Amino acid sequence: MHSKGSNSMVSNMIFRTRISSLLISMFATIASLYVAGRLWQDAENRVYLIKELDRITGLGQAAISVDDTLKIIACREQQKKLSALEMDLAAARREGFTSKRSLDTDGAISKRRPLAVIGVLTRFGRKNNRDAIRKAWMGSGATLKKMENEKGIVSRFVIGRSANRGDSLDRSIDDENRQTNDFMILDQLEAPGELPEKAKMFFALAADRWDAEFYAKVNDDVYVNIDALGATLASHLDKPRVYIGCMKSGEVFSGPNHKWYEPDWWKFGDKKSYFRYASGEMFVISGALAKFISINRSFMRTYAHDDVSAGSWFIGLDVKHVDEGKFCCSSWSTGAICSGV
Repeated sequence: MHSKGSNSMVSNMIFRTRISSLLISMFATIASLYVAGRLWQDAENRVYLIKELDRITGLGQAAISVDDTLKIIACREQQKKLSALEMDLAAARREGFTSKRSLDTDGAISKRRPLAVIGVLTRFGRKNNRDAIRKAWMGSGATLKKMENEKGIVSRFVIGRSANRGDSLDRSIDDENRQTNDFMILDQLEAPGELPEKAKMFFALAADRWDAEFYAKVNDDVYVNIDALGATLASHLDKPRVYIGCMKSGEVFSGPNHKWYEPDWWKFGDKKSYFRYASGEMFVISGALAKFISINRSFMRTYAHDDVSAGSWFIGLDVKHVDEGKFCCSSWSTGAICSGV
């Protein structure tokens, strides 16, 4: 009896052990299948991602080398720099520094880039001078437009506003402009002492309105040979920053009663001599310099005279000064560009 009971207990233990082993084996098998499935799925995902990368990049390689990775990083850095430059360029366009499509007086877009824009600085009560200039070299109406289209030279009379806005002086200019359409009317005071500021504003606003190669300032008692001017300017197209005129230097007068009195005379040293500058009867600057004036107009100072002021703007810049005798308007000679009348 005792022997039979012992055998039964041993049998039960063996049975239970076999069941436990079977269950463990089943769990191990299921776990192995699960892990194998996940590994297979990850492998498939990796293969898919590599194929997609090859398709997108066109490299046709299973992996990206260290060199290629560095190149990609460098490209991304260049892209960031390019984006920053594009933002700077957009800001420069808003400030008027870069080239713009030029606009006519009536707002129409001009297809041809002008060779030069001439600003004839005039004053109230000088209609006879303006009429003489229209007849002599500037023209009016269709003749003025022909000079712009065929010679690429735009010319406008430049004048400010009366101290008493809207008075008879302003109205007379407005009436004249309605007939001739050849004025650039500045929103600033028209007065003898404001001539340097007036010249500065002409260059600034002309650069904003026209994208020209050159900009010229002329007095309203000067005759201009347009053909000679065009030929001379064409010979300087290779100079990006050029200042052309009848260069001179002269004494700085400190006496308040003198015609050419300079309030800032003490800034020019003990010898009281001006630096080199172009005579104010007529001088020319390149488009880059006009844009420089346009951008910096608000803090560019002026002196007592417009020609000295212009010379001071360029004295500290990398500018080519051209002393051209053809711009000496006081002495007319063969091939001369201008003459005082």
